[in-house]
Amino acid sequence: MTFRLVLQLAGLLGALGVAIGAFGAHKLHDMLEKAGRLDTFETAVRYQFYHVLALFALGTLWAFRPELRSLSTPAWLWVGGILLFSGSLYVLCFTGITKMGIVAPIGGLLLLAGWLSLAWAVRSL
Repeated sequence: MTFRLVLQLAGLLGALGVAIGAFGAHKLHDMLEKAGRLDTFETAVRYQFYHVLALFALGTLWAFRPELRSLSTPAWLWVGGILLFSGSLYVLCFTGITKMGIVAPIGGLLLLAGWLSLAWAVRSL
């Protein structure tokens, strides 16, 4: 992974978050509310955006400090965490497949591991 790929992924996942968030807020709000999943949906969008912003900051740092190749680890962990955490919550909200809720904690652990690996990667700054 390179800083360019991290920034591109931040852009793509950010755009996807806006699209999914807007679609949910405008077109699916009533359905999500009726299903009791509005809070779950908002959590998925919120955590996606938190980590998109983190990816963007990480990519920017890496662009200025290219010797920090270990920044690829938190980037991969955050991308995987977004896909598993937010992705499983989106599937749960849109399909009602409750078994997808089992995947969310794995994604959450990846997000947490990304933050810990970031702390390790920048220890020499």
